[in-house]
Amino acid sequence: MACISCPIAISLKFNVSTIATSTVATTRTRSHSLLSDYAVLVKPRVSLMVIIYAAASFYLGSLASGISPFHLGLLKALFGISLVTAGSSVLNQALERTTDRRMPRTADRPMAQHRIGLAHGLILGFLLVFGGSIYLTLATPPITGMLTLITAIGYVAIYTPLKRITSLNTFIGAFPGALPGLIGWTAARGIVEWPAVALFAILFVWQFPHFMAIGWLYRADYAHAGIRLAATQQPASEAARSTAFQALFYAVLMIPASLWPTWLHVTGTPYAVAAILLDAGYLAATIRFLRITRTPDDPQNRTLARQLLRVSVIYLPLLLLAMILDAKGRLLF
Repeated sequence: MACISCPIAISLKFNVSTIATSTVATTRTRSHSLLSDYAVLVKPRVSLMVIIYAAASFYLGSLASGISPFHLGLLKALFGISLVTAGSSVLNQALERTTDRRMPRTADRPMAQHRIGLAHGLILGFLLVFGGSIYLTLATPPITGMLTLITAIGYVAIYTPLKRITSLNTFIGAFPGALPGLIGWTAARGIVEWPAVALFAILFVWQFPHFMAIGWLYRADYAHAGIRLAATQQPASEAARSTAFQALFYAVLMIPASLWPTWLHVTGTPYAVAAILLDAGYLAATIRFLRITRTPDDPQNRTLARQLLRVSVIYLPLLLLAMILDAKGRLLF
C-alpha cells in the first residue's frame, strides 16, 4: 500500500523540472540518522493502517468465539504482523530504489540516496518478513503465519515488479492489500470463515477509489518514473476516464461490501445505518472526482483527487469503529 501525504503548493513561476530539482536538493541537505532512516524504510503510516485493520478483524473474530479480544494473543498477533509489514516495506524500497530516486516525494528515501545499501536493506527486509512469519506460525494459529507470508510475497514479488509492466498492478496488488482482514480473523479463530471473507472484501474494494485518487494526484511523478497506472495512460482523456470510472465502480460496490457483515449477523442495524451514511459520503466524493474527465489537464483536478483521498482515509477507520461498537457477541473482561 502507498503512503498518504499532501504536496506543498509551489508558485507557478517555476516549471516542473525546477520543482523536482529543488525538492531533491533540499531533501539531500537534511541530516539523517540510522534510526530515522529505518523509520522511513518501514513506512509507519502504511503499517499502522494494516495493524488497525488486523486488530479490528481479531476483535470481531474473538467476539465470534465468545471470548474477550483483550488478551495476550492480540499482542502476539499484532507484533508478528508488524514485523512482516515492516519487512515488506523495506523490500519494496529495495526493489524500487531507482524508481524512488526519480520522484521528488520519494527521492530522499534511504535506499534511493544510498544511505542504506542494497545488501543492508535486503538482509533487514528478509529477516523481518521471515522472522515475523515464523513467529506468527508458532505464536498464533499456523494459518495466520502462512497468510501473512503470502501477503508479503504478493506485495513484494508480484505487485511491486508489475508496477512498471501493466496498469493491472492496482487490481492484482489489491489482493495482498486486503489480506489483513483474513489475517486478524484467523489469528483469533484459526480458520477462514465468511465474516473474514467479508472483511477481506471491504478492504479490497475500498482500495480502488483511494488509489485512483493517489494515482491522479501524483500522475506526473508516476509517469516520469515509468510506473503504469490508469492515471498515466495516454492520451490524458483516456487516463481520466479510466481512473474516474474505476473509482466510481468500486465506490458503488463498496455499498454491498460494507453491508455484508450485517447480512452475516456479525453486526446489527446501527452499524448498517452508519455504513450507509459513510458509503454515501464516499460515493459523493467519487462522483465529484468524475469532473476530471471534463478537462483532464486542468490543475484544479488535483484538488478533486486530494478531496477523494481525504474522504477515503476518514472512511475506513470510521467504518471499522462502527463495526466494533455494534459487533455481535459476548465481550468478557
